[in-house]
Amino acid sequence: MASRTPLRIAIIGGGWAGMAAAASLQQQGHQLHIWEASRTWGGRARALTVQGPQGQHWTLDNGQHILIGAYSACLQAMRTVGVQPDQALQRLPLDLRYADGTGLQLPHLPPPWDAVIGIARTRGWSWREKLALLRTAQRWQRQQFQCAAHATVADICHGLPARLMQDFVDPLCISALNLPACAASGRIFLRVLQDGLFSGQGGSNLLIPRTDLSTLYPAAAAQWLQAQGAQLRLGVRATHLAWQADSATWHVDGQAFDAVVIATACAPAARLVQHMQVPAAMQMHTQSWAAAAHALPHTPIATVYAYTPPQQGRVLLPAPMVALRSHAGAPAQFAFDKGQLGGPAGVIALVVSASPDDKAQLQTQVLQQARAQLQLPHLQALQTVIDKRATFACTPQVQRPGMQIAPGLWACGDYVDGPYPATLEGAVRSGMQVAHALAQTAFAR
Repeated sequence: MASRTPLRIAIIGGGWAGMAAAASLQQQGHQLHIWEASRTWGGRARALTVQGPQGQHWTLDNGQHILIGAYSACLQAMRTVGVQPDQALQRLPLDLRYADGTGLQLPHLPPPWDAVIGIARTRGWSWREKLALLRTAQRWQRQQFQCAAHATVADICHGLPARLMQDFVDPLCISALNLPACAASGRIFLRVLQDGLFSGQGGSNLLIPRTDLSTLYPAAAAQWLQAQGAQLRLGVRATHLAWQADSATWHVDGQAFDAVVIATACAPAARLVQHMQVPAAMQMHTQSWAAAAHALPHTPIATVYAYTPPQQGRVLLPAPMVALRSHAGAPAQFAFDKGQLGGPAGVIALVVSASPDDKAQLQTQVLQQARAQLQLPHLQALQTVIDKRATFACTPQVQRPGMQIAPGLWACGDYVDGPYPATLEGAVRSGMQVAHALAQTAFAR
């Protein structure tokens, strides 16, 4: 039951998880103070200014993201703060086709007919391969999308023809879990498939932002929260956290609060917890949480923004998003035509999940790949963004830190223990879950 007396709650981090937690807590009537260290709302999914070829400044993102129709928490969160998803997102049927038109595209039909008909119509697959995929999907359904905890995606796809692994499983797995099928968790992959492909009509649709990621939700949430009376501190880092036993309060940089939600990325959250002041009785648990967060392995994602002069009346790509054939020396998996998504004409975002660290070599390889596969010979790099800790490594039996760190001290984020990989939906659900749990605690007065 929600508390009768509003609590003073500190939220450290203004990304998608933190703002989702804040909006939910604001609806409960609590008094909120929100810290965000950077000068832009959104955390690791935020707006980024990129310089164009003539010196102009374009607002893009610090990494290209997509959502899917089954992202119910994200859509709910947007509506709460006044964002209309139908205007802010471009909805497309699931489309994993390459520039030559081969690959899978699902029609706009209820499941399972969208998958059945989409697979049947796929160009480039034999009937034997199509039937093999349908049989495998039926097996997953019979097993209620469950598998052994130690199973990888490759394990649960055992027996599928190599072409299906290359053209369907691998692109889907690496885009959802940021790992190749041989390393990614089969259990979490099946959860993504269950919610995305089999949850109802539209669940598998791709939702591609028509605006930058800050405007899409966190900046709108900040504006809404401020109008509701929340105290927002953009560009201010919270550096010191301590438990005050005599008043049973948490102190953030000397200010007292009934509860604190740490909504930063994993590494800064671990550092904040590791160095905070708490009684000896709390230290074993808090240090254990910090150690689990520090130990969580991560994988990088790169986005190469490139430009080619647009031609009047022509689009660069056959669709807003197309798949790329990825192999050694050609690391990108997807290309996005920003001009078809409300952005600057001539700009393409090329995404490399589980990317290598060598930025110069990566950029060179991606440009060569895009020029050849997309037939854009004059494509030039604008900026390459590599987030080395973009997602936790979603391997089988990965150990993720829990939501509650200590009494009155909580964590939310896409890395916190839950059923989803490191996605925007995972982050938003984590924030909402913390807000719900906080309302049930002994702080209710």
